[in-house]
Amino acid sequence: MAHHADNATSAENNGQRLARLRVRRRWTQQRLATEAGYSLAAIRAFEQGRRSLDRAAVVLAFAQALDCHPTEITGAPYMPPQADHDGQAAVASVAAVRRALMRHGRPARPTDAEAAAVDLPDLKTRVAEANQHRQAAALTRSGEVLPALLRDLQVAAELTQGDDRRAVFGLLASAYECAMQYLYKLGHTSDATLATERVVWASRETGDPLRLLAAHWYDAGEFLTIGEHDEAGAIIDDALTELGSVRSPGPEAVSLRGAFHLKASLNLARAQDTRAAVRHLGKAQEAAEELGEDRNDFQLQFGPTNTSLWSVSLPVEMGRGKDAVARAEKVKLPAGYSRERLSHFHIDRGRAYFYNGQREEALQSFLDAERLAPQATRAHSAVRETVGTMIRTRKRGELVELGIRLGVV
Repeated sequence: MAHHADNATSAENNGQRLARLRVRRRWTQQRLATEAGYSLAAIRAFEQGRRSLDRAAVVLAFAQALDCHPTEITGAPYMPPQADHDGQAAVASVAAVRRALMRHGRPARPTDAEAAAVDLPDLKTRVAEANQHRQAAALTRSGEVLPALLRDLQVAAELTQGDDRRAVFGLLASAYECAMQYLYKLGHTSDATLATERVVWASRETGDPLRLLAAHWYDAGEFLTIGEHDEAGAIIDDALTELGSVRSPGPEAVSLRGAFHLKASLNLARAQDTRAAVRHLGKAQEAAEELGEDRNDFQLQFGPTNTSLWSVSLPVEMGRGKDAVARAEKVKLPAGYSRERLSHFHIDRGRAYFYNGQREEALQSFLDAERLAPQATRAHSAVRETVGTMIRTRKRGELVELGIRLGVV
């Protein structure tokens, strides 16, 4: 299960954790530099907190060299400060969600009252509400509703047959996706991986090939997160091959194809294959143009807007601040767009400004993200590391206040 960072280590930066892991291996800084492919000066700057260790590709390079999980460097999950009552409320349901995930596939043993209460239209309404909480980045509310919802869906899956059973498994897959996002946003990556496995298993029971492919989109992300780029690439390639064989693809299939091209671009960016990453982004843009609208098939939010946002994420992943800022300033966001996705855009924009040396603009972008999604922003490893680096190199009023809410000072 996911490791909980205690209060003694939660204020550490990634460089300090990197140094501790290096010492544990009894390596010199030069040995780490050689094994990870960085200069000795870079290792010293990272470990001393003078250089932000926030890019996933860099964290993964060190994690692979030291044979550790990336979260051992990033320190996730983080416990919110006691004064952060909303943060405390958001994490309060993690254990209950985890227990519900563990029960997948086990006999439900429903009570008579639970069996009598199975109501498919009501379950559809509750899953739709859970997805609304997800898109609104309402992590506390998500945590409150998910345990009971997952339990009721598991009971329904055991007691229904035929088309109703397949429909229940579709709802269960969607609820597991909500649980995955809830856990992932709070930094509980091991539990989020467990939820992703449940998404795949439930999707398989629907008998819907597109639903199963959508589940594999998340599955590819799990391998991407730990730096298994070849495995992630294989899942993506298989999905694109299958989608390419669909005759007269409808908008769902086109949306999925575009989403997989976006995932491929991210995977290749982290694998530092820039040319291929840009090529897949272009393929995603073609799919978005073919759709001509933003869609939310399988909660993947693919379309012109999301593709535009990923065009900012990609140069951020590659540390290209100037390119990312230029793209971010061209993004036009429609009214009513998902708060969860908007907050992530502001985080990407903030990191872009930071890489470009625009510290004030970076701070304002992080504050914009925090206003939209406070808990997800405060638990975001790159925000925490970047803000910590900004504070160490130049303390300033609003910046220090944000650092206190993040728990990095």
